[in-house]
Amino acid sequence: MAAVLAQPSALVLAASKGSFLIKPGIGLMVWTLLVFGITMVLLSKLAFPRISEALERRKRSIEESIDTAERTRTEADQLLAEYRERLKEARAQAEEIVQRARQAADTHEHESKERGAEILAEAARRAERDIEAATKRALDDIRSEVAELTIIATEKVTRKTLTEADQKRLVEEALSELDFSSITSGSANN
Repeated sequence: MAAVLAQPSALVLAASKGSFLIKPGIGLMVWTLLVFGITMVLLSKLAFPRISEALERRKRSIEESIDTAERTRTEADQLLAEYRERLKEARAQAEEIVQRARQAADTHEHESKERGAEILAEAARRAERDIEAATKRALDDIRSEVAELTIIATEKVTRKTLTEADQKRLVEEALSELDFSSITSGSANN
């Protein structure tokens, strides 16, 4: 190590001659400043305006994108509000339609019941009229049969032919003795 210290090193020799960092060279500095100045002028005339223009275009593009996004969001919010309002109206209309359908069904059911009752009552009245007519016909038939049987029985018993006046008198007497009121009142009760 003593040998290393005894010999002057290359660094020590370079330091003793003077370093360009410690002792700057004026000529080198002037040329460096001149080249830097020319570079800055060229950059400011050629590159910086283009860079500035590209940055401005990018800024406008971003601002337009933000504005478009805001408009789109506003429109989407409006569409969503309209959709919700229409959905609410559709639900209200659906409920109204269901309510009207229920009312119509109830009305139709009530009318059908009334109409059925009317048809049933009319059928009962018609059947009653038919029964009364049939009873009347049957009674008329029975009366005529009774009258004929009375005349035949009387002729056989008396062994002579009766005159028309006698026949009429006998028939009326026989019919007056028969009580047809229970037959007609019984059919009316049915």
